Amino acid sequence: MTSDRDAKSTSRSSYHHGDLRQAVLAAALDVIAAEGPGGLSLRDLARRAGVSHAAPAHHFKDRPGLLTAIAAEGYGLLADTLEDASALRERGVRYVRFAVTHPAHFQVMFRPELLRADDPDLLAAKERASAALRTGVADLPDVPDARQAGIAAWSLAHGFATLLLTHNVTAAVGDRDPEEYFRSLAGLLFASQLPSPEGE
Repeated sequence: MTSDRDAKSTSRSSYHHGDLRQAVLAAALDVIAAEGPGGLSLRDLARRAGVSHAAPAHHFKDRPGLLTAIAAEGYGLLADTLEDASALRERGVRYVRFAVTHPAHFQVMFRPELLRADDPDLLAAKERASAALRTGVADLPDVPDARQAGIAAWSLAHGFATLLLTHNVTAAVGDRDPEEYFRSLAGLLFASQLPSPEGE
């Protein structure tokens, strides 16, 4: 019969390289989703992952390193979500979808004071996501200032996603699909500029 001590020893010995890194990241995302970034502690994450308290520091060095890794992963996931959407409105829908699907990443990605701004992985992932957003704006007809239009579109998607995650628009959205609700908002505010949704 295997004792708890033997099980923990087996669990610890099974972790190696990326396995431990992903285990700590997964535990961190659980904490952020429940308590926000302020609830993170490397020692607590080590306990949750069943490894020594020094193991997370080996991979991430410190708390900002861990949060930077989460943000970089989030931007990569956001870029993956956006890249095959053909119209700006659908990129906004995908943005909202990403926030709902990855709320812990979303909480960290836009908090520069928590991150290492010069981290190469973070910079590369942010550029991928930004490029995907810029592509949608470039397709808009008769836009005198593409950068300003991009900020307006991003503000709408990011603002709605944030209000949705913080339950500030729960009553307004009601039983409607949040993605469909966002499509309605985008159509209301940018009706003359936005191409039709995919499939129409």
